[in-house]
Amino acid sequence: MILLHHWGVIIAANVDKLNDARDYMNLPYNFIIKQIEDESGLYFHTSVLELDGCQSTGDTLEEAYSGLREAMEGWIETKLENGFVVPLPLDTGKFSGKFVLRLPKTLHARLALEAEKEGVSLNQYALYKLSCSV
Repeated sequence: MILLHHWGVIIAANVDKLNDARDYMNLPYNFIIKQIEDESGLYFHTSVLELDGCQSTGDTLEEAYSGLREAMEGWIETKLENGFVVPLPLDTGKFSGKFVLRLPKTLHARLALEAEKEGVSLNQYALYKLSCSV
């Protein structure tokens, strides 16, 4: 077992046992699931936080999840076959939910005014704005 530094977080992994896609598939990757309703109807979009571009959709949550697992396997196999590093799962339990952000006074003032106009705290408004952009 060795410790790998990944996205600023230390993750313990036995890299000797990560030989093929199935080994990576057993790691605790973070899934993002969104229910979407647009001109094509209601469906689910799924993706893997750590595997850029690895995604799937489905009419049901089960279909989207099944498609995502299939997409993950293909994504990982392609990376390994071409000599690329496959990112390890991000340990989201290591984050407190807080960080300090420095911004220009004019942006701070604008956000504070918009938050007041909406009747919410600056923190709530900044969280809303960030979540719309990610």
